[in-house]
Amino acid sequence: MPSLKDLKNRISSVKSTQKITRAMQMVAAAKLRRAQEAAEAARPFAERMDTVLTGLGLAYKDRSDAPRLLAGTGKDDLHLLIVATADRGLCGGFNSSIARKARDHANDLIKQGKTVKIITVGKKGNDILKRLFKSNIVDAISLREVKQVGYANAQEIGQKVLAMFEAGEFDVATLFYSKFKSVISQEPTAQQLIPAKFEESAADAEALAYEYEPSEEAILDDLLPRNVSVQIFRALLENGAGEMGAKMTAMDNATRNAGEMIDKLTLNYNRQRQAQITKELIEIISGAEAL
Repeated sequence: MPSLKDLKNRISSVKSTQKITRAMQMVAAAKLRRAQEAAEAARPFAERMDTVLTGLGLAYKDRSDAPRLLAGTGKDDLHLLIVATADRGLCGGFNSSIARKARDHANDLIKQGKTVKIITVGKKGNDILKRLFKSNIVDAISLREVKQVGYANAQEIGQKVLAMFEAGEFDVATLFYSKFKSVISQEPTAQQLIPAKFEESAADAEALAYEYEPSEEAILDDLLPRNVSVQIFRALLENGAGEMGAKMTAMDNATRNAGEMIDKLTLNYNRQRQAQITKELIEIISGAEAL
């Protein structure tokens, strides 16, 4: 059984940890608002680009002159997985849920006899995936030193992906990230980037009614490469909001758990202290009666 001094030191240690978790929760809450606003501001632009590209893409459906970024290479043998996670931990299962979705997808492809290559964006995703797919990771990108993620960061990643596609290093590219729903809910998402894949809807069909200037070919040649960077940028912003939401929730749970532990340790400390006092009183009384 621990001594009173050990219990007192343990209580002091847990209280110090609780101060840290409470401070981290407050910092995450402050950053969450900015990250959420940035993610929500990027959604309309990305969604509108999807609509325009889908409308133009429908016009090239099953055509032999469709752009390569839209039609693909005609093969399905080489797959590139772009796994975007956070560079820091202490955010619950946020990073592991994205990595798990990418891992399951990679295992399915390998079982089908496909070749899988992986680009990790974020240190935590790289740490998780390299345990099983170390030989498959072709590049590991860290944005840890970037204070505020901007479009330039996503464009740099997008250019690497496009250069690999032009060099024939993959046939299909899929982006993995976590879509921000709320503070307590982030949804791991897989989005195919190359060849561009869009869900047809009434709004997309309506886009066919527009006449474009310059030609559809010129617009697609400009928008399709740009769309890769836009979707990556969107994923990074969604991840940023999701990370802060998950960290805020995790630190709130940690603070509550620390409080419960402090209460239990304090109760145990008081009981042992009372028992020790009682024992000393009995010894004093017994000694007095012996006289």
